[in-house]
Amino acid sequence: MGFADQRFNVNLSILFTELPLLERPAAAAAAGFTAVELWWPWIDSPTPEQSELDALKKAIGDAGVQLTGLNFYAGRLPGPDRGALSVPGEESDRFRANIDVAADFAGSLGCTALNALYGNRVEGVDPAEQDRLALENLVLAARAADRIGAILLIEALNEPESPRYPLVSAPAAVAVVDKVNEATGLGNAKFLMDLYHLSMNGEDLPQVIDAYAAKTGHVQIADNPGRGAPGTGSLPLADLLDRLRKAGYDGWVGLEYKPGDSPSAESFSWLPAEARAAR
Repeated sequence: MGFADQRFNVNLSILFTELPLLERPAAAAAAGFTAVELWWPWIDSPTPEQSELDALKKAIGDAGVQLTGLNFYAGRLPGPDRGALSVPGEESDRFRANIDVAADFAGSLGCTALNALYGNRVEGVDPAEQDRLALENLVLAARAADRIGAILLIEALNEPESPRYPLVSAPAAVAVVDKVNEATGLGNAKFLMDLYHLSMNGEDLPQVIDAYAAKTGHVQIADNPGRGAPGTGSLPLADLLDRLRKAGYDGWVGLEYKPGDSPSAESFSWLPAEARAAR
């Protein structure tokens, strides 16, 4: 078992960012990977020009990689925002405008996982009001995902780095997953288990895996401390991923770590070249 038995994809919003967006898919392919994922690439526009969407689609296709995950519009990310769907007013409107754009783009590339970041708490707004708005928007997103045969991912972040984000534990995120599935009847909302974020929250990772593997639709990893590549911190990531497989998870593992001061292509020495292509 170990890293060689996993299906990895590369998050092109945190790795290869030293390159222009349209060059990153080919760079991932050159490093030996056959699958990629992305945060919403146009942070200032939930509805970019069709020419921009087409250019990214062509870059992914030309590189011969599969897009396996895409975030809905999430505000300024990287930056101070942590999503838009629970933020009343303009940000919620921007999220709703993005839903079909993101789903259609994902569908055109055979991408079957869409991640919806919840959004920060807003000073002066009743949290219950934000939660009601969030559920409305997540129901819309789940239906759009279902239309293209995709799942909707709901992610827990970590409180030290995202102190105004309300979903900072696995149980909190899974509770929202359950509410969305209950509201839609579709059953396509799933937990995004990011082992770095959960470790930053001090959660018992083996216990989280045992409790929630069946409700997990995607996994992301980075080491802790530092959010670097596996082996740069102290998390037993190979063992944790083995535990996930034994618990029944056979999906993608997203590499969502910081490459450090070196070029991203030099940050994969922990993973043998023959283990990088999806199997």
